[in-house]
Amino acid sequence: MPPVGLQVKLLEMSERPLSLLYVAYRQCYSPRWAGDMWEEDAGEGRKDAFLREMMRSGHDSPLEHVKFTFAIAGVSRALTHQLVRYRVASYSQQSQRYVDMRHFGYVIPPSIAGDETLRAEFERCMAEIQQSYQDLLARFGEKGIVGERAHEDARFVLPQAAETKIVVTMNCRELLHFFSQRCCQRAQWEIRALANRMLELCQEKLPPVFENGGARCERLGYCPEGKFSCGRFPLKEEVIRGKNFKK
Repeated sequence: MPPVGLQVKLLEMSERPLSLLYVAYRQCYSPRWAGDMWEEDAGEGRKDAFLREMMRSGHDSPLEHVKFTFAIAGVSRALTHQLVRYRVASYSQQSQRYVDMRHFGYVIPPSIAGDETLRAEFERCMAEIQQSYQDLLARFGEKGIVGERAHEDARFVLPQAAETKIVVTMNCRELLHFFSQRCCQRAQWEIRALANRMLELCQEKLPPVFENGGARCERLGYCPEGKFSCGRFPLKEEVIRGKNFKK
């Protein structure tokens, strides 16, 4: 198969997310019951303004009540090895044990795709792996080993570049955490592209929560990465020294 490209689709999100977050936050500060407040129409404008105020305050635990579910394709196993480290989430990933991968698609890094020599070597390697995978399945077949019993061992030759598909569900709080790390310029290019696309979809659906989402430096005004900084923003220590100097 030819190289593949990123695909992201929002499958589903919590119903009436603005209202849900409004009553969840209000319950923290009100003697009234959220069940009664849920039946009232406070108005979209009021809910929006209240939620923005809560976001500015840094009170973020109620954000866990609203979740988003994404279908993702055209990504590598190298990406999903990073993605599944976010543990406050649910994942359903295509299995290389049950799915025949003899014609697997693959992701080519831009640094390789843009160099004719590197790309030729990369594609040669992918073709050889595909052939090796097929040879293994053929030999297993001769021994009467077929289906998942063959796939589960033949998959050991598959590369990290092999395409995978995955369904991901995260709540708003975890999504903001994910974006803060993976929208950063220091994040690996593939998962950064995924995070930026997911952020765009979230911003379209729930702007009061996600309009300031993204890399931490953009929200903080300084880089918290220390010696690993990419240089886009001053370091935290530099900002503190500057403020102290002004005093």
